Amino acid sequence: MAEPVALVALAVEAAVGWPAWLYARVGHPVGAFARVIGAAERHGNRPSWSEAARRTCGVLTMLLLVGGVMLLALAVEQAMRLVLGRYAWLGVALLAWPAMAMRSLYDHVRPVAQALAAGDLPAARAAVAMIVGRDTVALDERGVARAAIESLAESFCDGVAAPLFWLLVAGLPGVWAYKAINTADSLIGHREERWRAFGWAAARIDDAANLIPARLAGVLLCVAGGGGWRVMWRDCRRHASPNAGWPEAAMAGALGIALAGPVAYDDVTHDKPWIGAGGREAMPGDVAAALAVYRRACMLLAVMAGVVAWWR
Repeated sequence: MAEPVALVALAVEAAVGWPAWLYARVGHPVGAFARVIGAAERHGNRPSWSEAARRTCGVLTMLLLVGGVMLLALAVEQAMRLVLGRYAWLGVALLAWPAMAMRSLYDHVRPVAQALAAGDLPAARAAVAMIVGRDTVALDERGVARAAIESLAESFCDGVAAPLFWLLVAGLPGVWAYKAINTADSLIGHREERWRAFGWAAARIDDAANLIPARLAGVLLCVAGGGGWRVMWRDCRRHASPNAGWPEAAMAGALGIALAGPVAYDDVTHDKPWIGAGGREAMPGDVAAALAVYRRACMLLAVMAGVVAWWR
C-alpha cells in the first residue's frame, strides 16, 4: 500500500501545500507534538534534578511519544482498511499528506527570493526570519541569501526526503513517527545546558532517523544541480549535525557557493566552519537558483517513488 499512498500524498501536497485556511481551522499535527513535548519538558526537565534524572525523563518522553504516535497511526490505518476496503489507501494517503512539506517549503523560501530580486532587504529579512533561527536584523543581502539556501537544503531532507523515505518503509506509522522525532529534535535536541540532558534522546534518535535520508537528499541535490559531488564528500562532515551537512554541502557544491560560516544567535556570534569553502559568497540570485535545484530534486524523488511502486 505504501507506494500509491506516497505518490498521492506527494501529489496532493505539491498541489495545495497545507492551506492557511485549513491551518487556521484545525492547526497541524506537528503542533500537537509540540504541545506534548512542551508539557513533558516542563515536568521532566527541572533544573534542580540531576543530569541523569533529566536524561532518563527525556528517554521516557521519546519512548512514549514515538510509541504512542505509531500505535495511533497503526490503529487509524487498520480502521481505514476495515471501513474503506480496497480504497483504504486513498484515506491513508490523505492522512499522510500533512507529513509532507514539499510545496510548503517552497512557498516559505520563494518570498525571500522575490524580495531579494526586488531589492527589498527589509522584506527579505522578514521572510527569512520565518524559516531560520539565527539573528536576521543585521543581515545584508548576501547573508539573507545564505540563510535561505541553507534552510532550503537542510529542510529538503527533514521536510521531503525523510518523510517520503519513512512512509515508503513503514507506512503511516513510520512517517508520523518520523515527524514526531524531528519535531522533538527541533524543540529540545540542542547542546545548550538547558537541553543537553533532557534532549539527548531526541537528538540521537533524530540522527538515526535521518541517516539514510540525508545522504539520499545530498545525492539527489547533486544530480539535480548537475554537480557538487566533490564538495559534498569533502565538506559533509563540517556541519555540527552528522546529517545536515550532506544536503547543505551538496547544494553549496551544485551552486558553487560557500554556506554556513559565522552566524549569530541571540546576539552571540558562532564561528562555524564554512561548507563549500573556496566557493564564492551567496548572492541574491542564488536563492532562485537553489529553488530550481530543489524543484528538480523533488521531481527526482517522485520518480523514485514511482519506480519503487512499479518494482513492487
